[in-house]
Amino acid sequence: MGFWLKSFLLLLQAVLAPALPFSTRVWGRSAPLQPSEDPFYTPPAGYESSAPGTILRSRAIPDTLAISSILPINVQGAYQLLYRTTDSLGNPQATVTTIIVPHKANPKKLLSYQIAEDGAYINCAPSYVLQQGSELNDSGSSAAEILFIIAALDQGWIVNTPDYEGPQAAFTSGIQAGQAVLDSVRAALASGSITGVSSEAAYQMWGYSGGSLATEWAAELQPSYAPELSFIGAALGGLVPNITSVLNTINKGPFAGLGPAGIIGLANAYPALATYVQENLVPSKAADFEKAGTQCLITDTSQFIFDDIYSYFTKGEELLNDPIPQSILQSTGQQGTHGTPQMPMFFYKAVADEVSPVADTDALVSRLCSQGAQIQYVRDGLGEHVTEIITGAGDAFVFLKNRFDGVPAASGCHTSNVLLDALNLPAIEALGATVVDALLAILLLPIGEIGLR
Repeated sequence: MGFWLKSFLLLLQAVLAPALPFSTRVWGRSAPLQPSEDPFYTPPAGYESSAPGTILRSRAIPDTLAISSILPINVQGAYQLLYRTTDSLGNPQATVTTIIVPHKANPKKLLSYQIAEDGAYINCAPSYVLQQGSELNDSGSSAAEILFIIAALDQGWIVNTPDYEGPQAAFTSGIQAGQAVLDSVRAALASGSITGVSSEAAYQMWGYSGGSLATEWAAELQPSYAPELSFIGAALGGLVPNITSVLNTINKGPFAGLGPAGIIGLANAYPALATYVQENLVPSKAADFEKAGTQCLITDTSQFIFDDIYSYFTKGEELLNDPIPQSILQSTGQQGTHGTPQMPMFFYKAVADEVSPVADTDALVSRLCSQGAQIQYVRDGLGEHVTEIITGAGDAFVFLKNRFDGVPAASGCHTSNVLLDALNLPAIEALGATVVDALLAILLLPIGEIGLR
């Protein structure tokens, strides 16, 4: 999987680069600093006493956003906010969110889009990989997901996309991710003098796979962690409700590389788990396993494809059964246990998903609905994890647009089983317009003015 994704992105660059306008916007841009080297990411002294969501530092990043590192896009403005949040253990923390403002923006419509970072390395952060000149191998799924961001921008929506794993790169920690998403929205709503976002804006969330992990945890934690926020909707695809189940499902398969990254990411958040992992690594394999802490999704999937992840540990398949990992997994690795989402939600999932079994999402929907959640759930009969990010996007986009347009969501919970979730007219129209928007964006036409809708 990683090899083919990497090859596709390199081919995309090779084919499209000669067709790009010859300008300094494309060819004269120096590479951005990686987060590990950029002082912007270091919070000022005393930031710990500020409230969650407080903006600690900001900067404009004009003319630097790009598709797949090399294909710049034309937006009215882009900004980074360093803001105060809270880590998995309840300690103060600072992370960054990127706010993208289209031409002809509607300051009262804000979409928080959680990119599937899926890496245990700070240099995989969306705030870095969305910029022109960033390392292609660090881009993960952002090269595809920025197309959905472009579609949202072309509606006039302002887009917020947080580094929800935080400076520790705490991949798979739901508590970390959910809190960081909520605080990024708080920061965005307070950023009017910087970004133009209205403090009275309506706001929604969207995320797929690793991005859905952050989005769902934000929805669960909102009533207790950020009770003043009132989302009008959330769309989640390729859900991963149980990370233990994910590890067992991907092991020895094409997505096995998510395993080492997930274990290291969780250990980054919990020192006791980090010690436990170090004590149980097979010495001769430790160096290879630990590479997942210094690389991103594409490299991880290439390195560990079809590996038995448990073979890296002296305890083998008993690795997760000890009290230390069990207590952490029960706290931050199982969705549906921390609160009831208060906003209407749209879930989309491939029945044949080979990363997270559909049964886990079925169980999550059942649990949340029994608690009073409002969920429209579409189960796609022909898709799998990679295809669903595309085929389910049309329905997700229509759901979000309807909420912003003031169309009431259906009450209660409803589950639909479909042959292919792209096979309905509104979804086809949304997907088609998204493709056109992306192609026009590659030609540097102004996003927010180029759409067909």
